[in-house]
Parts: sequence; structure tokens; C-alpha cells
Amino acid sequence: MGRLFVIGDIHACPQELEDLITACALEREDRMVFLGDYIDRGSGAREVVDFLLDLQADRVCTLTFLKGNHEDMLLDFLGYSGHFGESFLVNGGAATLKSYGLSEGMQGHYAALRLPPQHLAFFQQLDRYVAIDDTLCVHAGVSPLRSLEEQDEEALFWIRQEFITHPHFLPYTVVFGHTPQREVLLDLPYKVGLDTGLVYGGKLSCLEVTEKKLLQVRKGIRRVEVTDVAWYWKKTAPRLAHSLAAEH
Repeated sequence: MGRLFVIGDIHACPQELEDLITACALEREDRMVFLGDYIDRGSGAREVVDFLLDLQADRVCTLTFLKGNHEDMLLDFLGYSGHFGESFLVNGGAATLKSYGLSEGMQGHYAALRLPPQHLAFFQQLDRYVAIDDTLCVHAGVSPLRSLEEQDEEALFWIRQEFITHPHFLPYTVVFGHTPQREVLLDLPYKVGLDTGLVYGGKLSCLEVTEKKLLQVRKGIRRVEVTDVAWYWKKTAPRLAHSLAAEH
């Protein structure tokens, strides 16, 4: 049984991604889930996707790539299934096109023809969410009052405060990105937020779920910091047990 790693929003920052992956010291039996938003805002979108495709080709471990709202916008802009493609360029998409050597004035369907086919396939094959044991990984969050089967893409890719400020009733701890915060949000047993604003000068954050360790690398600094956060789960256990007993 390997370890489970979950990585927050990358936003076209390839050096920090590479440093973090190296620090994880992945083994074949491990699993790594990426929460989406690989592109936009930063200058290295193409480099990030190249790195992830190489990682996948090397079969370093089991990899799962989720779709973020920025990939959702990109696909809609390119003429595929997605949402809010008209907002792609003003939400950091111009930097993504530039990383591929394309002009921000280029129409979406022409841009689609100029993207490397393996990159376009990568964006089209991203997963909506993944549940692993008692952990649900999703880009933005969930509608708190809906079952997992009832969740729609607008919630999975776009929801913010409705999810963050309310408990949900799913039998999972939801690990999500999307909404940048100064530090990792640990609202247990309900949710863990891993977008710590890398592209804005913050950090790229990765939760190692199995042993409850937090790996982080700050923008522009090569050193990866590792923090033991298991005590958050231990602190939550009595409260969760009391809540379950009250329900029964």
C-alpha cells in the first residue's frame, strides 16, 4: 500500500512543481492526484504540461489529473465542452497562449489547431473528481447539500464560499484547490484547501494524505518545507466520534 499525495493549483509555475515532485520521492506503489489549474496567470503553462506528460510517461506512480476551472475555460475557448470561454483571456489565458507561441488575438478554433496534439488530449481527458478511501479530491469543492452523484460541473470547478463556509454531508474529507489562501485550510473532518497562491508569490502545497504531511515550496525558492499535520486529524477524531454517536 503506497502513499497518497494531493497537489494544489500550479498556475504555470514549472520550477516549483519540479522541486516539489522531486521532494516527494515517489515510488511505484504511490498515488498522486493533481487538483487542476495547471495553466494561466504564470508564464510556463506549456512547460508544466510537458513536465506532467513526461511524469506520466515515466510511470513513476499512479497519476490522476483533475480538471480545474482554468482548463474548463480553455476548452470552451477552443470550441470544446466547457464553461465561460469568453473569460479565458482576461483570467490569465493570454499568458497560456503566449507560452505556446500564440497571439492572444487568435480565435479559439485556430488556437486549438496550433496546440500540440498530446497537450490538447491532456486537457480533454482530465477527470472531474476522484474518491480514494475517505478522501474526495476535486478542484473547487462540492455543493454542501447534494450527494456526490448530484454534483454538477459548475460546483466541482467553480464553487467557492458556499462550500468553504458550510459543512457538507458527504462521507469524505474533501481536498480542494481553486480558492487561494495564505495558508492551507484545515477544516476537519470536512475539508482541506490546498491553493496557497503560488502564482501570486505564495506557495505550492501538497498534502501527503497517508502519513498526514504537508510539503510546500514558496515561489522562487527551491527549498521544500515538510510539516507534520497529523495532529489536526487527531484533534478532530474525538469531535467526529461524538458527532457520529449523537446521530445514532
